[in-house]
Amino acid sequence: MQADYVIVGAGSAGCVLATRLTEDPNTRVILIEAGGKDYNPLIHVPAGFFKMLDHDTLTWKYRSEPDVGTNGRSIVYTRGRVVGGSSSINGLIYIRGQPEDYDHWAQQGNRGWSWDDCLPLFRATERWEGQENEVRGKDGPLHTSNIDRSPICEAVVESGKQLGLRYQEDVNGINHGSVNTIGWCQQTRNGRRRASVARTYLSQTSGRPNLTLVTNAMVHRVIFEGKRAVGVEFARGGKVQRASAGREVILSAGAIGSPHILQLSGVGDSEHLSEIGVPVVHELKGVGRNMQDHFQARVSYSVAGLATANEKARGIPLALEVLRWMVNGKGMLSYSPSLVAASIKVLESSSTSDMQITFAPGSFKNGQIGELEDTPGLSGGAWQMRPLSRGYVKAQSNRPQDMPLINPRYLSDETDRMALLGGLRFARKMFAAPALKRYVNMESLPGAELQTDDELLDYARRYGGTCYHASCTCMMGQHAMAVVDDQLRVHGMEGLRVIDASIMPAVTSTNTNAPTIMIAEKGALMVKAAAKQRLAA
Repeated sequence: MQADYVIVGAGSAGCVLATRLTEDPNTRVILIEAGGKDYNPLIHVPAGFFKMLDHDTLTWKYRSEPDVGTNGRSIVYTRGRVVGGSSSINGLIYIRGQPEDYDHWAQQGNRGWSWDDCLPLFRATERWEGQENEVRGKDGPLHTSNIDRSPICEAVVESGKQLGLRYQEDVNGINHGSVNTIGWCQQTRNGRRRASVARTYLSQTSGRPNLTLVTNAMVHRVIFEGKRAVGVEFARGGKVQRASAGREVILSAGAIGSPHILQLSGVGDSEHLSEIGVPVVHELKGVGRNMQDHFQARVSYSVAGLATANEKARGIPLALEVLRWMVNGKGMLSYSPSLVAASIKVLESSSTSDMQITFAPGSFKNGQIGELEDTPGLSGGAWQMRPLSRGYVKAQSNRPQDMPLINPRYLSDETDRMALLGGLRFARKMFAAPALKRYVNMESLPGAELQTDDELLDYARRYGGTCYHASCTCMMGQHAMAVVDDQLRVHGMEGLRVIDASIMPAVTSTNTNAPTIMIAEKGALMVKAAAKQRLAA
């Protein structure tokens, strides 16, 4: 099996890359995915993400290491294992982040990654249902839509306004220096159905003879000749096979998968590789390091006087919601885990908003997204936009089938702890504002009796969890811990790139799916430009 490019991972980045590279009929691409096709109906119903958080076949079934930041708990660390990757199982939220996120990347010496550089790529990705303007695009593959607005979350927006937050009609239209705003989340949705990269990008490749999609295939390692990547070894159907790359191997397996594959291939910290019995091909100490994620803790209240998702999630009300979704694509089955996002500043040192509080029109048992409480409720999840805590992804053995060690080391930095306390207290203020106070009753989580810093931090450690925004484990840069350069080429290697969320030098301030798709669009342009240079040489 041979092609010009071998792409590992048919997720949010891999599908974009395969689509863009095969636009040239003379370019051959092999796209390898560990999971299967996206046939499961849960994928295509937006609210189906509730049932896929730890799915036996659609996810990797990852678990984080027990850590003091999670009170010794090992938490579910969901990553998609299906064509479309995490874009096929996530909460559909489409938010790009703050312009300063990308300016910060460029300020670290990464040429071409400022907000002004990235904005045209964001516009090129999307098919926005609203009006086209200097920020929003209409001609891209990715359907992006407004979210269906529930009455209880309308009250959340009013509560934010009463506390002085500026209403932002388009959360993807913020300017530099934005502070203290509130607005409605947006979704990757086309009508009533999820708009994953499989259904938007990869679907365009149907019938292209220059793309080979290999599913249910687990990549073991990258194959090298000296310092040049020439292919990958993978297992499928009980047989070990090889896919050869005439030009480049591109890892797009995500912030967990890409560093894991590099380590299994002999690229990483030599001390770690020796411990797990992998021969060193090239030492790069930063592989798997610098892991960042958003850590969330929820504030929940019982509700009276307005409908919430809790009581609609069973029996006849649920049947009516299913009918509503089938008829007009609205209602609870079209929801994301969050409908409203409040972006606030709680740290004196921050120049822009540093905490996100996202509101769901329901409340979850033990504050964990998944199972709704039995009685009407409303919750807001607080998470720091730019965490300073740093974790890792490490292969625990030289066996590809062994789960890597995953530890974001949540709340290990004092600044993160202070920010989270400020976010939880501001969430309480929102529930106490007049617009919401008339509908809420008892605080079920963390509970009104918990007031001190120590009490709230203990609560967060016991009940908080991931926002599923793993990133930065193959960070871009020119320093000793950087893994790729600003062209996404692995330092010290030839014919090898990483193009996915792992290359972020710092996690974006909000959700990571939209930035990952943008990264892939930009990466595709880089790969094409390199091919033209080779032809011209």
